[in-house]
Formats: sequence, C-alpha cells, structure tokens
Amino acid sequence: MTTLVIVESPGKVKKLSALLGASYKVMASVGHVRDLPQRELGIQPPDFKPAYEPTERGKGVLSKLRQGVTDADRVLLATDPDREGEAIAWHLADALKLQKPERVTFTAITKEQVLAAVASPRPIDMERVRAQEARRVLDRIVGYRVSPALSERSGQNLSAGRVQSPAVRLVVDREREIAAFKVTEHYGAELVFNNGDGTSWKAAWDTKPHLAEGQQYLLDDALAQIVAGVREVTVATFADSEKGRAPAAPFTTSTLQQAAGQRLKFKPKKTMELAQRLYEQGVITYHRTDAPNMDLAGMDDIAAYAQGAGLPLAEKPRRWKAKEGAQEGHEAIRPTHAGDLEAGETTDEQALYRLIWQRAVASQLADAMYAVRTVTLAGEIPGDTQGVAVTFLANGRTLQSQGWLAVYADDAADDDEESASSNPIPHLAEGAALTAAEGRLLTKCTKPPTRFTEATLVKELERLGIGRPSTYAAILDNITSRAYVTEGAKGYLIPSPIGESIRDALVGRFGFADLDYTRELENQLDLIAEAKADYHMVVSSAWSGLDGELAALDAVEFVPANPCPECGKALRRIKGSYGFFWSCTGYPDCKTSLPDAKGKPGERKAPPALSGIPCPKCGKDLARRQGVSKPKKRGLKGRPYDFYSCTGFPKCDAKYDTGADGKPAFPPEGSA
Repeated sequence: MTTLVIVESPGKVKKLSALLGASYKVMASVGHVRDLPQRELGIQPPDFKPAYEPTERGKGVLSKLRQGVTDADRVLLATDPDREGEAIAWHLADALKLQKPERVTFTAITKEQVLAAVASPRPIDMERVRAQEARRVLDRIVGYRVSPALSERSGQNLSAGRVQSPAVRLVVDREREIAAFKVTEHYGAELVFNNGDGTSWKAAWDTKPHLAEGQQYLLDDALAQIVAGVREVTVATFADSEKGRAPAAPFTTSTLQQAAGQRLKFKPKKTMELAQRLYEQGVITYHRTDAPNMDLAGMDDIAAYAQGAGLPLAEKPRRWKAKEGAQEGHEAIRPTHAGDLEAGETTDEQALYRLIWQRAVASQLADAMYAVRTVTLAGEIPGDTQGVAVTFLANGRTLQSQGWLAVYADDAADDDEESASSNPIPHLAEGAALTAAEGRLLTKCTKPPTRFTEATLVKELERLGIGRPSTYAAILDNITSRAYVTEGAKGYLIPSPIGESIRDALVGRFGFADLDYTRELENQLDLIAEAKADYHMVVSSAWSGLDGELAALDAVEFVPANPCPECGKALRRIKGSYGFFWSCTGYPDCKTSLPDAKGKPGERKAPPALSGIPCPKCGKDLARRQGVSKPKKRGLKGRPYDFYSCTGFPKCDAKYDTGADGKPAFPPEGSA
C-alpha cells in the first residue's frame, strides 16, 4: 500500500521521505497551485465567489501530482500548519478531485511529530480556509479597484494595498512628526560622591516638586545651576533589596524578525527564508506563529538539557500571556532538540539558529538576580534662597546571580540596566551627613521620534494589529521594492514622494488606510476562522464601502510626477501601435501628447517650417517633412523620408514627393 504525502516546500521532501519510509511517497506543491486570475478581478457581486485558475507553475505541478494520486492508495495533505497551508490543502483537494481528503499537520519535522500526525489525520478545516480566502479576496478587491484609480489620477503606476498602504502611512506620518518636532531644552543637576577605593557614585536632583503646573521638564537653568552648587546633604532613606529580572518569551514570528534585524542585521524577508530552511531541516519548530508559549514537550526538552548542563531552571515552567488577537494554533519558535547547540548548513542559518536556541532556552531559566540599593538625600538650596528643600535620588545595582543571562547575555544590550555593576553606592546610615565632591549642571534636549527601521516597523504593525505573522516580511519587501519607502543611513526608513502621494490620497478617503479599520478587519478574519462571522458579510461590506470611497477620489489633487505642459494635469505613459507615448489625463478636454524618451516624457518636435508654396487642393501652405521613420522591429533600420504635406491636415490630406530641385513634385495638370 502506497501513501502519497503532499507538502508545500520541496525542501521537506528528502527529510520526510527518510522519516516515513518506503511505503510513503512525498511530493511538493511548491506553495500555491491556484490563485485568482492575473488579468481580471476574479470576484464579482453579489455572491463574491472567487474564480480560481491554476498558476503558470501550478499547471505543471498539478499534472505531476495527478499521476502521483493515481499511483497511490491513500493521499495525505501535509501542507503548512497555518491558515494559508489549510487553504492550499483545500485547493489541492479540489483541483485533484480527492473524494475524502485527509489533512495532517506537524509543527516540527521530527520523527515523533510526523508519525503522530500521520496516525491521526483529520478533515480539512473549512472555516480556516474561508478565513484565508477572505483575506485573499479582500487584498484583491483593494488592489484591483483602488490601484488603477490612483494610477489614472496621478499619471504614474501607483499601487494600493490593504496592509501595504497602512504600512506606508506609518512611515510617512513618522517622518512628518519628526519634521514638525520642536526641541525643548531643559535642565537638571547631579551630585558626585567619592568612595574610599577610588570609585564614585552619583545622585540626581528630583526636579518634579519644582515644576510649574502643566510642565513636563524643568526650564529654569538658573535654578538648576544653583542646585548643582549644593554640597551638604543628609541621608533621608537608605534601603537594600533584591530584584529579579525575568527572561523574554520564546520567539514569535514578529519578535524573531525584530531580534534578527537588531542583532544579526537581517531583513525580515531574509530572516523568514533562513527560518524556512531551518524548519525544513527539522531543527526548529514552525516559524510562522504569534503564540508566545512552547508546548509541554518543548519545555520538558529544554528542562532536561538545562539540568544536564548545570543551568538554573525557573521554579516552574514559564508561560506568557498572548497578545490580543493572537492565533495560538501552534507553539512558539524553538529548537526541536535543545541538546543540539549548533545547527544550519550556512553561516547565516547557524547564526539564526543560535539566536532561536538562546531565546528559547533562556525563557525557561531562573531570573537574573540583582542586589539593589536606593538612597534619598535631602539638602537645601544655598544663598539667598536658603531654606528651599531639594531632594536627590540614587540607585545602584549589582548582579548577584546570572540566571538566564548565562545563555542569552546579549539580550541585556537592549536594556538601560545592562551593566552588571553600576553606581557603586556604599552602605549609608539614615541621618548621616554627606559632602559631595562636585555638582554638575545637566543640560538636556528632548528628542524627536525615531524613524522606523524594518525591525521596528514590524513591531509597530504587530502592536497595531495590522497584518499577521506570515505577512510582515512581504509587506516590507513590497513597499521598499516599489520605492514607496527607501532605506537610508543605518537602515532607517524614509518615505519617497510617491509614498507621500499615496498616503495623502488614501487617508481620510479610504477605510483600509485607517489603522483602526485595518485592525478590526483582521479581527473579522479571525472570527471567520472561528465560525463566528460570515465570509459573504465581511467581503460584501468591504466592497460596498469602496464604491463610495472611489467616487470621492475624483476630488483628490495629486502633485503629478510629470505634469502636462498645457494644463498641468498628470501625463500618463501609454503603449500605442508604434510604441510608447505620453498623453494628458485631462483628455478629451486636453489633447496634449508627447513622445516617450526612455520612460520619460520627451519634447515635441518643432513643426516643419512653412514652404510658402500653396496647396493645390485647399490653398493652405505646404510643409516639407524630412527624417527617418521608426523601425518596425528591433535590429532593423528606419527608412528615410522626404515629402511635402498640407498643413491643413486632417481636413486636407494632400501629400507630394520632393523633386530633384527640392520643391514639391506636383502631378501634371489634368492628370488623375
């Protein structure tokens, strides 16, 4: 008996074949085999039923799979364990006409998980399929209905997207916040005290009691200068305590992309490609997830490794609360076997595996413990203002026990408290008098918001509920490859003029550009997956909303990239019978057209000089026209031409060859 197992990626075939044995044949769909049509919308009201067709690659894949189905006694659909994988399984079952399709999923390509999955198949989850179908249809509706309208109005190829456009908006809005930001200079003071061993510690002035109502910062530099002159203080409070610092959760898709961007300088797209290969090699669990918790087997595996390696475990297995709207269908990203300290076939794969390993193992270890010392110092402002009390605060901490930092110490680099020993405050008695060695005036400036990097934009998209784990890398690749957003120094994202045009055209006019709307639509997709919302209701509501919004687009004033020299409206590039040319979007009111010059509007040729010779047919001037015609095919040369034609064209189509004397060769009088 032969069982055919169909997976998505060809990279899994060899590994799964080895795990399953000779009675199984593993074949790959290579992702999607069907999609909406390329050259038409593919969805129409009132039923909004998608019209699918095989992709160009899918045609060949389906042909091979049909033969595989014919040769097999049983077919298992083992596409990825997410909504997209569920949808691909349904497409395969439908296209291959499987009578009773069996679905199996596993979140790690290990012998235990694969054999357990094969032993317990289930039907395809049609609710999840409908949720993914709704996502695809909504993306198509926005792209196909809004993008042409934007392009027509702007005269350039612009693309709108249900999640792409909100991402562009975030970058544009942040850039404008930075441009509008006004720096506020404010002040503080600190005292420095020397220890007997050559070290020193600092105490900062608590400015809060001295702020005017409504003030956030101290703006009185003179007062700060006076306070910096305080030298004699008294210890008002002194306390020693112990504080633990817990590790972060294992990686989700979003946090993996963020950490890989910050530590390894990998872009989200590269991170996902590397993670895909690690998953296919069987060394990590499935990498598209927003669940922050590992399953029990994963926690037990890490606990066993930690005990053997002498690492301190937490008192009980750690669990984290998932963010609102998280799809916890499968566990967080972790190594399939914690005992494998290294994995991956390339240097980049190995670096990413190490990062995943560190984060997962650290998540189950004991807290890092610090000895914390806090001091409050009381003093008075000297001089004419004597009697006004001031307070100084000091905090110091020393690492007592590494805990999880033993395996993931680099994580401390993101924390202001990364130093193992800082501000070494000595033991002090309450009521003791101290004399500061020096005082310093602190001049500070407020800072504008920081531009997004790809990693921090992913974090913001997740915070706002825009998109889902499997879409973040594609969103970033989309908006950067189309140059709506460019990457500047140090990886900071900067909007292009086209990106700003798209943002301004959409915001306030289209619901999908509203961040709250986008988040709510994601929630609706989740409800479809849970059978709590209806596909038709969600899609039809989005369609009808666009009807009114598209009508309002006519009132938008774009700053055209290529304005018409006659009326100022946008020129658009059109492919005609003889190649490309540029035409005014104001047609038919404005009939301006220009030749194409390597993708840009060219200059119109000056009209030929009038010859002063009247046309025999209508009496208007003839004009001599000379040049070389455009070749009909590449590689051929154009033909030279030299003739006279009437300037009254098109009403008069008189045309005459040029004679040897350079004048029009009129036909003899009386000839036809």
